[in-house]
Amino acid sequence: MPAPNPAALDFLLTRRSRPAKTLTAPVPDRDALMPILTAAARTPDHGKLEPWRFIVLEKDALTRLAGMINPLAKKNKIAEEKIEKAYRQYADADLAVAVVFSPKESDKVPEIEQLYSAGAVCLSLLNAALAAGWGANWLSGWATFDRDFCEKGLGLAPHESIAGLIHIGTETIAPPERPRPDLSTIVTWMDA
Repeated sequence: MPAPNPAALDFLLTRRSRPAKTLTAPVPDRDALMPILTAAARTPDHGKLEPWRFIVLEKDALTRLAGMINPLAKKNKIAEEKIEKAYRQYADADLAVAVVFSPKESDKVPEIEQLYSAGAVCLSLLNAALAAGWGANWLSGWATFDRDFCEKGLGLAPHESIAGLIHIGTETIAPPERPRPDLSTIVTWMDA
């Protein structure tokens, strides 16, 4: 029989992201962030390719990125209601970790599997931050798909993209529970 870890299972069954707009300082310093990043890096990674990397965005970097939003929005003809939301995502944040999808050449591991690994890193990072007692939220948004934002703002190489931005901070309010999937509609059992 397997040795259960009830505390870990309870955490996973009750975990809840905290809306990024409700997160504030203090945020984890480098020493507090390292175990969170270490836990995130222990994600499934077929071929041990590490097709992802982290960019830790501190307050000054987030403020600089916020300044890129309006000019990019005009260039891309982004709807007005999306501009303010994107601006606030960076301007109001105190810490975020960009998980960069950085695929590697491989005859054995298709790029789609590498992308799945980067997504798994995002969830692992989110869960590690929550388990460490911080509030955290996984976001993206239209700016994360803009090449100027990615390359000029974040220094990404042309083959790289953003898998997710994990905002981490001190939660100001506990979020209410939200509806969860009805397993009876999404689980199929096969016995033969």
